[in-house]
Amino acid sequence: YEEVRYEGYGPGGVAVMVDGLTDNRNRTVAEIRYAFSKHGGNLGADGSVAYLFTHTSLLSYPSGSDEDKIMEIAIAAGALDVVANDDGSIDVLGEPMDFGAVKDAMTAAGLTPEHSEITMRASVSAELKVSEAETLLKLLDALDELDDVQQVYSNAEIPKELLEG
Repeated sequence: YEEVRYEGYGPGGVAVMVDGLTDNRNRTVAEIRYAFSKHGGNLGADGSVAYLFTHTSLLSYPSGSDEDKIMEIAIAAGALDVVANDDGSIDVLGEPMDFGAVKDAMTAAGLTPEHSEITMRASVSAELKVSEAETLLKLLDALDELDDVQQVYSNAEIPKELLEG
C-alpha cells in the first residue's frame, strides 16, 4: 500500500484535503473525484489547498480545565500555542515532533487530554451558509466512507445551528 493525498474544493469554496492508503491509485482517485463531483466540489491539483493547512500536534482539554496551569506547563514543555475555544474547551498546539514530550509533560502534571492527535489544522477558515454546510457535510461523509480514505480535513467553519442539530 502507498500513502496518497488528494486536494480539492467543496461547496462554498471550502478547502478539502484527503489522506489515504491505497493499492490502486486509479481506483482511489476515481472514487474521490466522484465523491467531490456528486457533492458540489471538485478535485484540484497537488498543492491547490495544502498551503492552507499546517501539520500540527493537538491536545484538547474539556471546558472547566485550568487554563493557566495548562498554558504554563504546555509552553514550558515546548507547545507553540494554547487556544481557549468559544465552548470553553482548551487546545494545546505544537510541532508534530514535540507531540510526545508535550503530552508526557501534561500527563505528568495531572492534565490528561480528552483527545490528542497529530493533524492538519487550517490556517484560514471559510464561513459557510447553512445550505453550503449541509452539502459539505455530505461530501465529507462520502469521502470518509471510502475504504482507502484514512483522514479528511477541511477549513470549513460549520454554522452552530448545524452542529447542535
